[in-house]
Amino acid sequence: MEVIGTGLLFRQIVIGFLVVSATVVIQAEMLNLFSRRLGWLMTHMRRLPGRWSETGVIVITIHGLLFALILQVSLWAVVLFATGAVKGAEASLYFSLVCFTTLGFGDITLPVEWRFLSAIIGANGFLMFGWSTAYMVELIRRVH
Repeated sequence: MEVIGTGLLFRQIVIGFLVVSATVVIQAEMLNLFSRRLGWLMTHMRRLPGRWSETGVIVITIHGLLFALILQVSLWAVVLFATGAVKGAEASLYFSLVCFTTLGFGDITLPVEWRFLSAIIGANGFLMFGWSTAYMVELIRRVH
């Protein structure tokens, strides 16, 4: 097994922490936006008949969360492409999505000098999906 030097590992950790910080900002800002607008959204959705108003709030929020998660995956894809860790925009986006969702198919792998990033992407996605789930549980509790 090929081992990388301390400098290369440190570079990956720094890049990883910077991108994770940016994804946390994206997630936090999206959730803050929804939290600030929830009352307004619920008021306007009550115009729908029956339980459709509650369902409408949930669907709109899910779409917003998916948008935030897609932005985060896209940010990772840009970093992977810019560093040369993955060749091609589509491959970068695909690899980022597979790692972020922790599927890890393995059909695309990073070169040795960048492979630590794939674990950071997976940990980042795991945390963001957990945070999104916690938010949705609280939202559903509030609208029902």
